[in-house]
Amino acid sequence: MFRTLRRYQVIADLAFAAAFLLLQLASLSSVGDVLPSLVVALIFVAALALRRLSPALALGGAWAGAILQMASSLESPQFYDLAVLAILFTTASYGGRLLRWVGLGSAILGSVTATLYLVLFNGGRNLLGNVMSNPSMFSSSLLLFFGCLAALGLSWTLGLLARTVRRSRQSRAAQVEAEQDVIVEQERNRIARDMHDVVAHSLAVVIAQADGARYARESDPEAVDLALTTISTTAREALGDVRILLGQLRHSQGETPQPMLGDLDALVDQLRSSGLILSRESVGEERPLATAQQLAVYRITQESLTNALRHGDTEREVRLIFAWKADALRLVISSALDAPRAGDDAHPGGHGLAGMRERTVLVGGAFSAGVDEGRWVVTATIPLSLEAVPG
Repeated sequence: MFRTLRRYQVIADLAFAAAFLLLQLASLSSVGDVLPSLVVALIFVAALALRRLSPALALGGAWAGAILQMASSLESPQFYDLAVLAILFTTASYGGRLLRWVGLGSAILGSVTATLYLVLFNGGRNLLGNVMSNPSMFSSSLLLFFGCLAALGLSWTLGLLARTVRRSRQSRAAQVEAEQDVIVEQERNRIARDMHDVVAHSLAVVIAQADGARYARESDPEAVDLALTTISTTAREALGDVRILLGQLRHSQGETPQPMLGDLDALVDQLRSSGLILSRESVGEERPLATAQQLAVYRITQESLTNALRHGDTEREVRLIFAWKADALRLVISSALDAPRAGDDAHPGGHGLAGMRERTVLVGGAFSAGVDEGRWVVTATIPLSLEAVPG
């Protein structure tokens, strides 16, 4: 029965009711029966104060005040009768479904009741005789009824309109909030993918270099120095990338540059220095790609080559092929599978594989990965045109 209101709403309703009471007290000096009028005024003021907290009680209070007014044969209309308009507005604006229809019925019934009371009060008790002897009185009564109905009905209709506008704004606000949540979630997923790609790639390089340095410690001291240099460089680059990603977590949008196709040369050199036997081939005429597509190509290449270093047979060649078509780039990374070691999977998967597939789908491409003739083959088809990207 009682709605939950904010503090400022309660204060506003009480202030409005208090101002209404002061205006009513100022007009009581012209009323003959002061005490009954004061009681009726207080009932209407209480209904005004409760109109948003409990529209049902407010409507009941308005009916109680009107009935007491008519039972006391008080002159009508009075200033406090204006409270009915605000209460009918509230029943339509804040009331439940049943109360809204009760409010509409009250507007109709109130118009009939007010018309009868005004005619009886001003025209005597013999209403039927007066109407029969004076046909113009019927027309006046009819006009009076429609006037009351217009005033009460308009108040109820405006309340219903206010309710519709408020619900529409709430719906739009909820939609905007939901869209913002989706954007935030997409950004979190992107950062999670980037974090995985950076950390997994860098750690794979560090592990490979550390293992190589350990084996070459006695036979090739210069190789140890080179491995330690690669470890240091890779760790610093990874630390910088992680700092960039953490900075993006602190801000709504990251403005730091993302790796592009031009950065693939450094990536390939880094992996070759880690001991990966890597061949790179480009077929067809290279075409321009959008930023999102270049990032997808870089991350897919990085993740695939890192998986080849971690899970593949590093004694055999890894093939990196860029096949440029008229409308798409077909990226193929093929690596020989190594026998599974303790703690390793037989072939790569998990977050890295899911991240590569998601990156490809986000730019409107197609992705596949699996074993083909003893080799692990990753294939990503990236459309050249952004028009192919869904959404």
